[in-house]
Amino acid sequence: MPKLKTNRGAAKRFSRTKGGFKRGQSHLRHILTKKTSKRKRQLGKAAHIAECDVKSIKQLLPHA
Repeated sequence: MPKLKTNRGAAKRFSRTKGGFKRGQSHLRHILTKKTSKRKRQLGKAAHIAECDVKSIKQLLPHA
């Protein structure tokens, strides 16, 4: 049986926590002048993966 390989793109985007997986949020790279300070501050925080997506993330990260 072949080795299980980790998807390296997914490994850079998601990390395992006690409660599941966490991810960064989008929309914080450019066009920031029209976004409020509150919105930008909240986008900087990590978010959790939705329950419906956990199965596919576990397949991408078999060793996490």
